[in-house]
Parts: sequence; C-alpha cells; structure tokens
Amino acid sequence: MNIPHLAALRPRQWSKNLIVFAAPLFAFSINLNSFLGSLLAFVLFCCTSSSFYLINDLADVESDRRHPVKCKRPIAAGLVSIPMAIAMAIVLLGSALTLSWWRSHYLGITILSYALLQVAYNLRLKHTVILDIIAIATGFVLRAYAGAAATNIVLSPWFLLCTAMLALFLGIEKRKAELRLVKMAGGGGKIRAVLKRYSLPLLNRMENIVTTGAIVFYALWSAGPQVKGASTSWMLLTLPFVIYGIFRYQLISDPDEITRRDNSGLEKGGRSERPEEILLTDKPILFTVIIWVMTIFVILLLKHRGILQ
Repeated sequence: MNIPHLAALRPRQWSKNLIVFAAPLFAFSINLNSFLGSLLAFVLFCCTSSSFYLINDLADVESDRRHPVKCKRPIAAGLVSIPMAIAMAIVLLGSALTLSWWRSHYLGITILSYALLQVAYNLRLKHTVILDIIAIATGFVLRAYAGAAATNIVLSPWFLLCTAMLALFLGIEKRKAELRLVKMAGGGGKIRAVLKRYSLPLLNRMENIVTTGAIVFYALWSAGPQVKGASTSWMLLTLPFVIYGIFRYQLISDPDEITRRDNSGLEKGGRSERPEEILLTDKPILFTVIIWVMTIFVILLLKHRGILQ
C-alpha cells in the first residue's frame, strides 16, 4: 500500500480512537489483559472508522473537489481509484465486525452500532442540524464503551456523561471552524445545507452548555466512590488539567486568536476543524494531556500501595 492509499485511511484521525484505553485507565484496572483488550478495540475502531472515511469520501467526492481543503484528499485528487477505495472499505469493515464478535458479543454490538451510526450519519444525519453534532458525540461514547466491552469493565455513568459532553464540545468546535473557513473563502462555492442552519452565536451558546456539563461531570467522577465515581477522591487533583485543556482549545480556536497567530506567522488558521491535529500539534495541550495521565498513574500507584485512600 503506497502513501496515498494510507493517507486515504486518515491515520492522523486514529488518535480519536485512543479513548478506548480510557476504560481501564478510569477504572484503575491497569494490567496486561486490559491493555491487550483495549488495544484490540483500538485496532478494530481504526479499521471501522477508516472504512467509513473511505465511504464518506466516495459519497462526497464531487463536493470535496470543490472544497478548499478537502480537494486534496486522495480520492478527490484522483490518487486513489474508486474501485480500490471500495475494496479497501469492504475488507476493513468486514474484518472489524468479524473480529469484534469473536472477542465479545458486547464489543461486536458496539462496533456494529458504530457502523450503523456511520451509515445513518452519511446518508442523513450529517445533513440534519443538531443531530449531526449529536451523532459525532455518540461515536465517541461508543468508542469509550468499546474499551469497557473489550476488557469486561463497568464504567462510571459520570465518565460516560463527561465523554458525551466533551464529544459534543469537539463537534461544536468543528462546525465553528467550518463556518470560519466558509467566511475566509468569502462565501464562494457550494456550502453544505446544514451549515446554513448554524450561526456562531448559536454554536457559542451550545458550547457554553456542553463545556459546563463536561467540567461538572468530570468533577463528579473525580469526587470519588461516594458518588459512584473514581475509586479515590484524590482524582480531584486532575480537574485543573481538564479545565485548562478545554480553555486552551477554546483559545486556539477563537477567530481573534487565529488572526493574531496568522499575522505573527506562528501558524495557519482553521486548524480546529480537525481536533486530532490540535491534540497532536499544540504543545501546551499535548503537555497538559501528558501531565494529566502521569498524575492519574501516580495517584493509582499511591492508592495501590495504601498511601492514599
């Protein structure tokens, strides 16, 4: 497989599937079996999501060719043939469904639910205002649940709710970035109908709600076992990292901040349309994630040794 064929799978977006590792991490179940189970779930979701990236690019090939950014995708640019893309999608999706059912019926149901969600999203939901963002968020919740299904771990409801709120936040940010790109292009070309139903003031109000929800639900989870959250209330020490990460994302996706960075030559604007790129390229966010994970492991280690309760 050459570079264009690999690029068509959008490997940079596989970072979204890392959330499957959250189940053993947040349940404090760190061992070889849970790691291998989560790793399998990660690979299966990479295969499934890549198959639908191919299907989506096939369905939108004509509109992508008129898009200022998406026109560079391998299928839209003609670097990957349509028959080859169809074959790749069938192999990836078929393998993921087969292996997931072999591992666990719950994991199989989760992968199948994600596949059906993607079908609904590509056919209808991505053209339906509000439901398009909810569908994106549901995909992240299914990823989180897949990690639990693959490792036989019971997740806290606060964790799932926090995941849903953060996913809604990223979906809203994606729509805001798309609107900004349309504005930067001067409104020329064909604009997706669903974007016409959104406005920046509406998305800002929606963002305020889900941001508050994400922080509150994470705080409830980290408060400890008294509220059916984490196994120790010392997890509250990680709350500041979550708050900073959310605020940092809002900062670098703010139009005025993007303008300042463009003028100073620090970076190109519009990056928040691709959340996975911000995670991988923005150093403060990446550093915050690393410190957040390290703090969780330190708390886990101290609790295991009986130093923390």
